[in-house]
Amino acid sequence: MIPYGRQDITESDIQAVVDVLQSEFLTQGPTVERFERRVANYCGASNALALNSSTSSLHLACLALDVGPGDIVWTSPITFVASSNCALYCGAEIDFVDIDPITYNICCDKLAEKLHVAKLKGTLPKVVIPVHLTGQSCDMEKISKLGLQYGFRIIEDASHAIGGHYNGQRVGSCKYSDICVFSFHPVKIITTGEGGMILTNSDELAVKMKHLRSHGITRDPVYMTNKDPCPWYYEQIALGFNYRMTDIQAAIGLSQLNRLDEYVSIRNQLSKRYDLLLADLPVITPFQSQNCYSSRHLYVIRLRLDVIAKSRREVFDYLREQGVGVIIHYIPIPSQPYYKDMGFSEKSYPNSLSYYNEAISLPLFPKMTQQQQDKVVSLLKEILLQ
Repeated sequence: MIPYGRQDITESDIQAVVDVLQSEFLTQGPTVERFERRVANYCGASNALALNSSTSSLHLACLALDVGPGDIVWTSPITFVASSNCALYCGAEIDFVDIDPITYNICCDKLAEKLHVAKLKGTLPKVVIPVHLTGQSCDMEKISKLGLQYGFRIIEDASHAIGGHYNGQRVGSCKYSDICVFSFHPVKIITTGEGGMILTNSDELAVKMKHLRSHGITRDPVYMTNKDPCPWYYEQIALGFNYRMTDIQAAIGLSQLNRLDEYVSIRNQLSKRYDLLLADLPVITPFQSQNCYSSRHLYVIRLRLDVIAKSRREVFDYLREQGVGVIIHYIPIPSQPYYKDMGFSEKSYPNSLSYYNEAISLPLFPKMTQQQQDKVVSLLKEILLQ
C-alpha cells in the first residue's frame, strides 16, 4: 500500500530521543523550551508554546481570547472537526463560512458578506479561525482588514502549513493574526508523534496560554497573590489543563526541524510533477496562489464527474484495491451527525459540498519515489479513461 502520508524518522531523530531518555528530564525540561525557541525564531514570532496536540492548541487559543458562552466563532466547513470543536469546548456558538471554489480556503468575499449581515443582526463573531487547507495560506491580509473593520480576533489554523509562506512572511509569523497553531501529527510536515504549537506576538496571550497549558498553575511570584512565597510554593490561578508536550516529543521535533525546508521543497517538487502527469486527465489539480508558497501537506484533486463515466466512490475503491491509499479531506463539518443535531446542513455551503463530492487526496510524502508516483498516476488513468 502506498499511504497518503507517512512520517520520515531518521537515525538522528532516534538518537535525539535516546539522548533525552538518558537525560534528567523526560518532561517539563529544557528540550521543550529549545523546540519552542527554534520554531518561534524560524517563523519570526515573539512567542511559541509546545502542546500535546493541535486540538489542545486551538482550545487554549480560544480560551486566551476569552471565548465563552454567548460568543460566536466562525471557521471553514472543510477542515478537521477540531477547528470548530474548540469553540464548543468553551461554550461558544460555532458557524461556518463557505470556501472559495478555487483555493478551497475560507472565501473572503463570502466572509465579508456574512459579516455585513451579522452586523445588522447583532451576531458578529468574536473570533474567526481561517484554515490553511493543504498547506496553502488563506488570504490573511484581507481577513485581517475585515477583522479590524468588524472587531473580531483571528486564530490561524495552520495545522497543515508549517514551512509555508504568505506575502513574503513565514506562516506562523502572526503578522495578520492574534494566534497561529501548528500540528505535528505523524502525517504532517514534521512530527513529534503527537503534538502542536501555539505562536503569538502577544506576551500577554503567551503567558495566559502557558498557565492554561499546565493546570493553571504558576510558581512565578509576579502572578501569585503571595508575593513572598516559600521555595515549594505554587498557586493555581486559573482552571487549566494538562496539555504539555514531553521532552521526548520535543526532541523529535527539534531533529525534524533540521529537515523542514527540505521536506517542503520535496513536497513541492512532487506536487509539480503530479501537475504535469495529470494535465491530460479529467481532473482539477490544486490551484496555487502567487503570493503563497504552500507547504503542500496534501495533494487534493477534484474529479471531473461531468465528463468521466465513473463515480467518485468507484475511483476511490479501485485505487484502494490496487494498493493506493487515497483518502478524502474532508467531510464537511456541517454534515456530521453531531452538527446536524445542532441545526446545520451541508447544503447551506454549496462550494464546500461540491468540493467534497469531487475531492480525492493522492499520496504525498517526502520519501515518496517517482516510481510510486508513476503507479498512482497510471492507476488513475486506467480507471478514469475506461
